[in-house]
Amino acid sequence: MALDIKLLEKVCKAPGAPGFEKEIRTLILDELEKGKLADEIRVDSLGSVIALKRGKSADKKVMAAAHMDEIGFIVTHIDDKGFIRFNPLGGFDPKTLSAQRVIVHGKSELIGVMGAKPIHIMSPEERNKAPKLEDYFIDLGLPVDEVKELVEVGNPVTRERGLIKMGECLNVKSLDNRASVYMLLESLRKLKKGRRKPSYDFYAVFTVQEEVGLRGASASALEIQPDFGIGLDTTIAYDTPGAKPEERVTQLGEGAAIKIMDSSTICDFRMVEFLKSTADRKKIKWQPEILKAGGTDTAGLQRMSPGGSIAGAISIPTRNIHQVIEMCHRQDISDCIDLLSEAVCAIDRWDWSF
Repeated sequence: MALDIKLLEKVCKAPGAPGFEKEIRTLILDELEKGKLADEIRVDSLGSVIALKRGKSADKKVMAAAHMDEIGFIVTHIDDKGFIRFNPLGGFDPKTLSAQRVIVHGKSELIGVMGAKPIHIMSPEERNKAPKLEDYFIDLGLPVDEVKELVEVGNPVTRERGLIKMGECLNVKSLDNRASVYMLLESLRKLKKGRRKPSYDFYAVFTVQEEVGLRGASASALEIQPDFGIGLDTTIAYDTPGAKPEERVTQLGEGAAIKIMDSSTICDFRMVEFLKSTADRKKIKWQPEILKAGGTDTAGLQRMSPGGSIAGAISIPTRNIHQVIEMCHRQDISDCIDLLSEAVCAIDRWDWSF
């Protein structure tokens, strides 16, 4: 299917650090409501968006979760020169902060730059040391009085980088996990256009605070109590120079990734086989995913329900994760949309016995 690049760009651009997802949540609600993509739409107490698409049967519940938060920062101090110190919200490799622009969400949106000690005046020892988060500060280019008028401790900070097309790939900040937010929206749209009903009541959930501990997914799963859970996220595509075959995890252009395990979840073998079978039957390109480090909302879906749910995940292969130059292949995103929409319509036709 052709991708709606303008929508994906809007979804990636909308700010939403963990705990501060208001703008991306508003965008998602607007897309759901104007497209009439669900039968019921609501926001839970933690801030996750829950869109219910009624199925042919209400005997069981299927929940798919795509987290809408992006890694970011929070203001912790403004010094007497107007420079801002911060704590991370989510996982950062400090060296990726060099030469980056950010947006400080104070009384207005303020562009800042990540500053650090210039290399020209570093000692040889400093040059050879790996950078640390505390080496960086945010420079707004404003006098201290103006900074303190517009910014206060506790304001969120997000990264700034627009979307560009690179051959068959797309490059932008926050494809983790806005690519999956887009996937879930477009899967609902595909069901509507095809006038297809899911097998069972389908809860499409756009979760909060995944980057700081799977918090939104856990809370939503406790309330919904799904019988089946499908996590939607990006995953590592380390298919670049220097990567050993066993380190690649996934590769761009090789299709939707069907998760087998990550550090937080061993996916239910029944869900893994169901997703593989569905992809093969519908001639959707797929690849297996085993991720040694890192977890997703799948863990919350699997465990935060009495007796657990039958859970697995569909992942979008992504290069340069947790950087502002994240890259996905268009066809992989399309394959993930196709696999999710087919899976929720065929889940009643699978033998789920042990």
